[in-house]
Order: sequence, then C-alpha cells, then structure tokens
Amino acid sequence: MQAIGNAAEERAQLVFKMLKEHYPHARVALEFGNPLEILVATILSAQCTDARVNMVTKLLFKKYRTAEDYADADRGELETDIRSTGFYHNKARYVQEASKMIIEEYGGNVPRRMEDLLRLPGVARKTANIVLSNGFGVVEGIASTHTSSE
Repeated sequence: MQAIGNAAEERAQLVFKMLKEHYPHARVALEFGNPLEILVATILSAQCTDARVNMVTKLLFKKYRTAEDYADADRGELETDIRSTGFYHNKARYVQEASKMIIEEYGGNVPRRMEDLLRLPGVARKTANIVLSNGFGVVEGIASTHTSSE
C-alpha cells in the first residue's frame, strides 16, 4: 500500500514542478501582508470575486490588524465592513471565532500546520492550503482562489 502512496506523491510533485515551470509568476490574486490577512481574505473570498475581496480588505486590514482586533470587534460593525462580500453574517462569525481560537490556542499566531488550520471555524482544506502556501510557503496541496500570472 505504501508503494501506491509514493507513486501518487511522486506524480503530484512532477505536476507541481511542471506548473511552476509553465506559470513561474502565478500567485494568488488576493492582496495580503501576513498569514492572518490571507486567512481572513480567503474566508471572505467564498462565493465572492477576489477583486471585491481586495476592495474590502484594503480598508479592513487598516482597521483590524491582529487576531485580537477581529475577536474584540463589534459583530455588527464587522458585518457592515464585509457586507459587500456576501454571506457576511457567517463570514463575520467565522473570522471572529477563528480569531478567538488563534488567540486562545495558538498564542495569537495563525497556525502553520494543516491539521491545526482545519480546526479553525470557516476553514476547510482549500482555505488551509491557500494559507499554508501563500502565508507560510508550505505546499501540502494545490488550491487557490483566482490566480494572477502577472
């Protein structure tokens, strides 16, 4: 059974290498400056364009700089801040609950392991892969929102 796993892993590594060769400047289209920002932006990107998320986060990231800022924010105000991304009630709840967990269980730092990210509210494998690869340079899978090859 292990041989099958190794073959799949080797094939995945080859595909990843080919993608990097053909798209050397590909990057996530979301704009962010740190792991918390890419986490929040990716949560907001569900059922929303990256362009809209970037418009919202331009102001959001100036207002909320830490997990504590999100956790302590008035929920209604946070919802207003992200309203144009759609599904803002759930997204605000996910951002706040994830931020609280980041504070309580990870010392205020976004975790850098898949299994820890998957424990955060609003985070599934796709979001975790985006955070790992773009926030930490850790590649465990291939996932993105929309990409920019410029």
